Amino acid sequence: MTALQEIPVDTITGEAASLGDYAGNVLLVVNVASKCGLTPQYEGLEALYSQYKDQGLVVLGFPANNFAGQEPGTDEEIAEFCSLNYSVDFPLFSKISVVGDDQHPLYTELTKAYPTADNDKAAFRESLSGHGITPSEDPDVLWNFEKFLVSRDGEVVARFAPATTPDDPALVGAIESQLAD
Repeated sequence: MTALQEIPVDTITGEAASLGDYAGNVLLVVNVASKCGLTPQYEGLEALYSQYKDQGLVVLGFPANNFAGQEPGTDEEIAEFCSLNYSVDFPLFSKISVVGDDQHPLYTELTKAYPTADNDKAAFRESLSGHGITPSEDPDVLWNFEKFLVSRDGEVVARFAPATTPDDPALVGAIESQLAD
């Protein structure tokens, strides 16, 4: 197992877990939030999971309240929101911090392994600035719904900025390429 796969996390229902539990699968690790303009991406993430899970894709959602307080709920409230509003069936985990002094070790490793997103996030940075928000700098996660693609052998192989939708051809192509390996 890679160091990334050994990092302990908790499922949204409180069970101990790690990415190693999904070894041999292609993983899409996403920091999610329930009250964000990008929250409708849950629908696309669930569609990706449904479409590719039989080929070995697992979407992993990590709720985080780091950006404008957009994930204020408890784990139970988040799970209920995701189930009722987006019929989320992919694995969700306990709320963590993805930036800052209390950054979860999983995100420390993800951002160290892939310090900047593959696609241009300049427009999204500008949009945040236009709303009076100071965007984080690489290698930090920029906002909710940033996506890390992890190969079957546990290596981070791609990173996509928050505005990259789950049906974006670059993301889908990267997933399909990993599934083919």
